[in-house]
Amino acid sequence: MSMPTEVRVAGVADADAIGRLLFDFNTEFDSATPDAATLADRFSTLLVRDDVRVLLAGDAAGFAFLTLRPTPYSDGPLAQLEELYVRTDLRDRGIGTALLTTAIEEVRALGGEEIHINVDEVDVDTRRFYERHGFTNIQPGEDYRMLCYLRELA
Repeated sequence: MSMPTEVRVAGVADADAIGRLLFDFNTEFDSATPDAATLADRFSTLLVRDDVRVLLAGDAAGFAFLTLRPTPYSDGPLAQLEELYVRTDLRDRGIGTALLTTAIEEVRALGGEEIHINVDEVDVDTRRFYERHGFTNIQPGEDYRMLCYLRELA
């Protein structure tokens, strides 16, 4: 059952909760991750930056982590949705939708015109979630998929 969820911009005081959520997210999907305390320390530094927004749902039910960068294609920033996570025991209640909708509103309020999201091809449910909210991996006017490439530098 979907219930209204309060979503707010997180502050430094929320770093511990966000670090724990990101740690839980990474361990749920067997991704390499620093421990929750290290992530919290890093978020305490990130949360004071103008080019970072973290949205927190309810009482740490989930979070969305956005980075912003300048682009010559619009006056506002280009946003990257780095992470969006809802606790496993609270899924299917509209929390992810509330986080994503608030993220879109936040980027629009900053004058941004585009949000990028990287999703693993095998993650069909997540891809369906974003597509349901208007995201696509096909550029308007084209008939081929966009791909993301990366290279680890360590």
